[in-house]
Amino acid sequence: MPTELKVIRKSSFTAVPWKNGGGITHEAIRVPADGDAFLWRVSVAQIDSSGPFSDFAGYSRNMVLLRGQGLLLKFDNGEHRVLQRVGDTAAFDGAISTHCDLLDGPCVDLNFIVSKSIRAAARVVRLGETLTLQASPDTTLIFSIEAPISLGSDAGKSVRLEPWDLAVVSHGTARLSRIEPGKLSPPSAVFFATISH
Repeated sequence: MPTELKVIRKSSFTAVPWKNGGGITHEAIRVPADGDAFLWRVSVAQIDSSGPFSDFAGYSRNMVLLRGQGLLLKFDNGEHRVLQRVGDTAAFDGAISTHCDLLDGPCVDLNFIVSKSIRAAARVVRLGETLTLQASPDTTLIFSIEAPISLGSDAGKSVRLEPWDLAVVSHGTARLSRIEPGKLSPPSAVFFATISH
């Protein structure tokens, strides 16, 4: 089966209010698309002030810092996590009470929220030159954090992903490469998530 490739541009994200009313998130994709309940969702949230996160009981959350000087996550079990570098990640239970303290001004973060009823894994990779992915039989999400990248499929199709564009790849293989590779340029952060069916 040939690779299925869908690109969701940053400009097409949909602004929706946080569940707790404390801010706005820009939704790239939610599955299914309708209704409050979903199996998984990818969004980009602007955090303008310190405060509590929304309750997502029944879900696992993966968060990646995209912009800003950093933030501190405080969980009600006494644990905490600092995200200071673009590409830093935190994974936590959506049911746990979480408070976010901004370290030095507003931040923007990527959120991958997935129901505990399905299997998924997420990570941030520092892309040097090229990377080949085997998507079949899962769905793979690719989100370029810092630099434009080229994404090619085994069907011969190639697309350019700008920073904060999201690609959804199903079946087959996909090949990622830096558009502006160079020995002096550091590896750029790319977010990947795999959703098993």
